[in-house]
Amino acid sequence: MAGGKTTGVAVKGLVVHEGKALLLKRSDYDPFGAGQYEFPGGRLEFGEDLEAALKREIMEEAGLPVTVERLLYADGFLKHERRHVVVLTWLCKAQSDKVTLSNEHTAFVWADKARMKTLLTPFIARDCERFGVYELPELK
Repeated sequence: MAGGKTTGVAVKGLVVHEGKALLLKRSDYDPFGAGQYEFPGGRLEFGEDLEAALKREIMEEAGLPVTVERLLYADGFLKHERRHVVVLTWLCKAQSDKVTLSNEHTAFVWADKARMKTLLTPFIARDCERFGVYELPELK
C-alpha cells in the first residue's frame, strides 16, 4: 500500500440462461452505485481462487449455482481517490433461472441484449460494447 492507496480485485459474472443475462439492482442504500444494475459478483478474498470466488459471490448474491466458462474482459476504475478496483468479468452459465436475492440487491432481471444496454450503468455498458459482450452467441 503506497501512501494509503489500495488496489482491490473484483470478480463479476455475465450469467447467461436461455440467451438472457442476469442483472442485479443494487440496494438504494448502497454507498457505491445505489439503485444501479450490474452483473453479480464481488471482492476477491486474499488467497482465494478466482473461479471459486466468482461462484461464491454469485451464490451469495443470487442463490444461483453457475458454471464458469471463460474470462471475457478485465478493466479497472478509481472508486475514489485512494481506491483502485480491477474487475475481471467472466462468462458463466446457469442451469436455472431461479434467483434468491441477498440484501445487497433489491431486484433482478433476466435481460436480452437490448434490455442490457438500457439497464446497465454507462461504465459497464461501455465495457460490454468495447469488449464485444453484446456480440456473444450465448446472448439473444
